[in-house]
Amino acid sequence: MTDFASSLSNETIQDSSLYNKDLAPIPADRRTWSTYNYAALWISMSVNIPTYMLASGMIAGGMNWKQALFTVFLGNLLVLIPMLLNAHAGAQYGIPFPVFARASFGVLGANVPAVLRALVACGWFGIQTWIGGEAINAMIVALVPSWAHFGGAQAICFIFFWLLNVVVILRGIETIRFLQGVSAPLLLVMGLALLLWAGARAGGFGPMLATPSKFASFGEFFKFFIPSLTGVVGFWATVSLNIPDFTRYAQSQRAQVLGQAIGLPATMTFYSFIGIAVTSATLIIFGQALWDPVAVLSRLGNPFAVILAMIALLMATLNVNVAANVVSPANDFSNLAPRHISFRLGGLITCFVGVAMQPWKLMANYGSYIFGWLVGYSGFLGPIAGVMICDYFVVRKKVLLVQDLYQRDGLYEYRRGFNWQAVISLFAGAGVAFIGLFVPQLRVLYNYAWFVGFFVSFVVYFALMQSAQPVAQAAD
Repeated sequence: MTDFASSLSNETIQDSSLYNKDLAPIPADRRTWSTYNYAALWISMSVNIPTYMLASGMIAGGMNWKQALFTVFLGNLLVLIPMLLNAHAGAQYGIPFPVFARASFGVLGANVPAVLRALVACGWFGIQTWIGGEAINAMIVALVPSWAHFGGAQAICFIFFWLLNVVVILRGIETIRFLQGVSAPLLLVMGLALLLWAGARAGGFGPMLATPSKFASFGEFFKFFIPSLTGVVGFWATVSLNIPDFTRYAQSQRAQVLGQAIGLPATMTFYSFIGIAVTSATLIIFGQALWDPVAVLSRLGNPFAVILAMIALLMATLNVNVAANVVSPANDFSNLAPRHISFRLGGLITCFVGVAMQPWKLMANYGSYIFGWLVGYSGFLGPIAGVMICDYFVVRKKVLLVQDLYQRDGLYEYRRGFNWQAVISLFAGAGVAFIGLFVPQLRVLYNYAWFVGFFVSFVVYFALMQSAQPVAQAAD
């Protein structure tokens, strides 16, 4: 791999208002992440409670296990495509997502997609922190049953887990890499143990997976399937944008491609199967479908087993929360004012905004989680992906002038720092997708929000850039 970072004039970009050390291109000697690191990253990020709840929510909504598992697998194969496409620039040039976005949106316009993506990540941070607080609360109740009657118990546990996340953030990116590598094998073992426990309690896998679909016709199933599939794509649509934040550390393109291709679809499908099977088993064991694993594990009966299970879930939640929901928005907020907002300060901003987004409301039930939260924000992220992928692969043929990404009045200045073709394309895609939310006859557009937004923005951006000035295209 060519070391683009080392060829830059450091004096030139370091004096720029668009530069700080957290946004700087990574030199070759610091690109140390191997195939294993990327596979472990996805194993650690995929093995978490929201993954479980994504699949279990489909069971609660009426799918049988085969339908739910197929939906998860297909959705993850689809989202892997934009994931690998956006990952290329990070591994090739050593740049993070907000800097990569400057090529298509302009050196200042990049703040538009960066902030949109950051706000989604803040919401996810709040959700994961709330879930982690629930796990701590359940663990304390197993030890001290009277804790369940304390009015502020959940809030205290939420704040404690929030502070634990802050500690990891302040320690930096290498702590994240360490956590992924150490915890990935343990989390897979924990998932298998939960699956075997459910099978034993339910009388075997046959009864667990015997629950039929509640849909009387293919039409009824398809009506539920499409927004569910969009929700699965939306689940990782966030990281499919900011994946350069991680691939900028890759030893090679091959390392990041193989690691992601191995880690993402397989792990998401496996852990989703656990959510599907265990949720189906709860109908037999408890007489109701429990889609929240914290609620399931809190009923194990054995306090020691509850504590071990909750510790494992806390590790999983902490890993995915910091890796998936802090790295990107920290860089995105830093991009707003590189001279004043560092990675750590950006991470702290994420922590506070995440609480302000009231995650307990986003997780009220499986409907608001899948069809409101996941599908809703995908209507913004699909268009961003459409613009960036069209710009990098079609307009620029994978050629970026890295030094100009950190300069005013350079190739990516456009009009006072904004490429309005990109901004217009983004909101055109989002606008078409969200029409379906307000016009019942066009609901299908919202159900396909990510796909509709991606396609519309890709086409509109390509058309608008054909009439742009030649300076908008990087030359070899």
